[in-house]
Amino acid sequence: MTADLHCHTKLSDGSIGIDELIILAKKKGIDTIAITDHDCLAGTVRGKIIGERHGVNVIPGVEISAFDKESQRDVHLLCYMPDTPDRLEGLCRRNSLSRKKASQYMILKAAQRYPITPDLVLKCATGSTNVFKQHIMHAIMQCAETTELYGEVYRELFSPESETNIIVRPEFFSPVEVVEQIKAAGGIAVLSHPAHSKCTDLIESLKAAGLDGIEVWHPCHSEEDILNLTKLAEEKGLIMTGGSDFHGMYTPKAAGVGSIEIPQQHLNTFLGYKAKQKRLQKKAENA
Repeated sequence: MTADLHCHTKLSDGSIGIDELIILAKKKGIDTIAITDHDCLAGTVRGKIIGERHGVNVIPGVEISAFDKESQRDVHLLCYMPDTPDRLEGLCRRNSLSRKKASQYMILKAAQRYPITPDLVLKCATGSTNVFKQHIMHAIMQCAETTELYGEVYRELFSPESETNIIVRPEFFSPVEVVEQIKAAGGIAVLSHPAHSKCTDLIESLKAAGLDGIEVWHPCHSEEDILNLTKLAEEKGLIMTGGSDFHGMYTPKAAGVGSIEIPQQHLNTFLGYKAKQKRLQKKAENA
């Protein structure tokens, strides 16, 4: 069995729709995918229906944004297979509104330097539940101010190291609060690309809050990162997941659907994790 447990669509910051993603997975021989749009559960039901039509198992998921105030870091938590996804709608809506407010400021700042308009940016974001950095860059490319999505202009505007960046940070819950809400909704909580996000030091506190696993296999993780994360997961008793973090053309590093291989034993552990947890819970209740 082949799987990709981290895919984005046009509903957030991906460049292709749910239908196209599933057909692409089918063409590439991928049996299972997880649709994990940012702060958006809107595609889960539709994805499941279209997946069944094409013989692709679509796992419901969402990638929820968080912010660690102490270290001033963005942190992402993947939620898979929530029993009551409606319990996450409030969190996703709050994050979405905060992101919208921040993006409005960034669009205005970008428009002071480049000949873009808010309408053009919104047109580039058609189909998305929000406006992301990729959509602003797409608008700048439409004006022929650059030919690269993640080139010099992107670094000038969106790199934290740039003295001329236009970054406006949305207000998000803390990583611990997000994990707690994922668990309250009956979901599997997995820390996204921890080596890439430089947040492995948060794993201990997140595990105490209910963290189930960490994303070990990711396009931005080196072989050394994978070895270190594997060892860390084994020490902490966490499951290991992986995925391409697929965004279509909106990606800084080419990674097609299914391009990141998850070892079969770990994929099996993930797929059977919820059933195992429920058995353990039932056994504890009957003890």
